[in-house]
Amino acid sequence: MTMQRLCQQSTLGFMAIALVIFGKPASSDEDGGPVNNYPTQARVEYVNECIAKHDDSLANVYQCSCTIDRIADVLTYDEFVNAITFARYSGLPGEGGAVFRDSDEAKSTAKRFRELEKQVQRECGLQVK
Repeated sequence: MTMQRLCQQSTLGFMAIALVIFGKPASSDEDGGPVNNYPTQARVEYVNECIAKHDDSLANVYQCSCTIDRIADVLTYDEFVNAITFARYSGLPGEGGAVFRDSDEAKSTAKRFRELEKQVQRECGLQVK
């Protein structure tokens, strides 16, 4: 099965898991467009970072694109920015990093995002690290 087809498969199982993790998903547009239309720059940045994390191979472009598309099906752009910020900066040392790692909200937001990301990466055919 090609990666393109894998990324286009039904997301019923994925949506059920995301519903458990994040609650009610955002409703889709009437025209059948994307549930949450992230800015192109955000999608490109995510895909570039994803490729770099996975052996820096352009062969993973479809899987990484699939991952951000599925995340966008669950989280609004504002929720995505908030969640990825906590997940990225939760390891910052010192007082400056405290806001990203010490509060219960920070811990739970980062954890939920990492769980969602790992799940969609598996479903999109990426080796989860």
